[in-house]
Amino acid sequence: MKLLKMTLAISGLLVFNACNHADKKAETIQVKEKYAGEKPNIIFLLADDMGYGELGSYGQKDIKTPFLDEVASKGLRFTDFYAGTSVCSPSRAILMTGKHAGHATIRANGGLINGKKGRVPLKKSEITIGEMLQDAGYQTAMIGKWHLGVPEDKSTWAKGRGFGYAVQEQWGVNEKGVVLDEREHWVNNDEDSVFYNYNNYKCLDEFRTNFALDYLDKKENDKPFFLFMSYRIPHAHEFFLRKTDLYVDKTEEWLEIERRHAARITMLDAQIKRLFDKLEERGELENTLIIFTSDNGPHKENYHDNEYFNSSGGLKGYKRALYEGGIRVPMIAYWKGKIREGATTNLQAVFYDMMPTFADVAGIPKPEQTDGISILPELLGGTQKKRDHLYWEIHEGGYHKSMTQAARKGEWKALRTAASSKTELYNLDTDIFETNNVAAQYPEIVEQMNQIFQKESVSNEHYPNAGGLFKK
Repeated sequence: MKLLKMTLAISGLLVFNACNHADKKAETIQVKEKYAGEKPNIIFLLADDMGYGELGSYGQKDIKTPFLDEVASKGLRFTDFYAGTSVCSPSRAILMTGKHAGHATIRANGGLINGKKGRVPLKKSEITIGEMLQDAGYQTAMIGKWHLGVPEDKSTWAKGRGFGYAVQEQWGVNEKGVVLDEREHWVNNDEDSVFYNYNNYKCLDEFRTNFALDYLDKKENDKPFFLFMSYRIPHAHEFFLRKTDLYVDKTEEWLEIERRHAARITMLDAQIKRLFDKLEERGELENTLIIFTSDNGPHKENYHDNEYFNSSGGLKGYKRALYEGGIRVPMIAYWKGKIREGATTNLQAVFYDMMPTFADVAGIPKPEQTDGISILPELLGGTQKKRDHLYWEIHEGGYHKSMTQAARKGEWKALRTAASSKTELYNLDTDIFETNNVAAQYPEIVEQMNQIFQKESVSNEHYPNAGGLFKK
């Protein structure tokens, strides 16, 4: 809570800015001068269920994240960055396709498949970031949690969606009826999986980082690369963790489930340092844009209490909720010698901005399907285009009754659920914790937000009741 109050004091009030109509060509020239020459490498580091307040650089007092805090001190820290939505599959789909949740194919961990609940894969017609960058001449790799395909169809796995090298877990039941969990990993869709044995590693992300380090050593050196590292930490269901000696001094003070939660985050910090060290060793750090963030807010699962370490930094809500705690996440951008060092920005940015940003970095047009805008100018100190609003929705379970919508327009945040059918309104300038619903005082703002909800939510065969909150 102290961090968020301090952020408001440092950043000033969050003010809505109308779209900046600066000439796009001039803007591109302005920022591209910062890295004239060979195409930059891109690495996207994604934590699983890490809350806004779980890094030291975002106010965490108990869990140690020394390396990521150092990266934040040498990079650009975002105070108002958002996941695609508040649970993993749809959030990752929004990241990969650049589409917001109102017309993304995947809007929950499950949806309707031929009228029955099941896992929804990305459509083949949707371009992924991997496919976009592969077509631009990049080597592409994805390691870890994909969650955008189905076990029985390997063409929906990362290897089939634009990643030349892929090591992925695949949950569910395969074509032989075998139940799969996060220990099973497939390398480039091989028939046989590689099994994670937790007795041999400190954590699952050490196992995955080994694949990343090996990839960096074996890839072609004369082509740029895009590496998507999809970590497992601090997700509740990483049961397979070797007993750790981290925080043994807290054994009497902390509950064991919480000590292990803290240990996992510190272990992730160490794995990311290994990756940076490898880039430095290979002389590739200076030509690599690296972004670290999380797929949604903190979880409250497997007996973990999301308030134990103030995981959301005091923000309301957690995973699966569209209050700030469920969708506002840490985001650190690092690019040695390019991004202004130790800076903070309150630019309102979101997962679906990543596709156009990476297109801009690669010097190619963004795909028409994306709803995002490039934030490369913000990263490099150029003139940044602003947007009118941000939009989210979620259909946990794939049913209309569970649908929630949210939007942010400048300082205003609105939220509406199918259960209540009434729009809540909060002023994040004065009420960042969303404690005071002011919908009754600002009916004209509520009407503007309701229009956004109606406009942005479009139904599809998997979520047929999208947009239905306003149907008479």
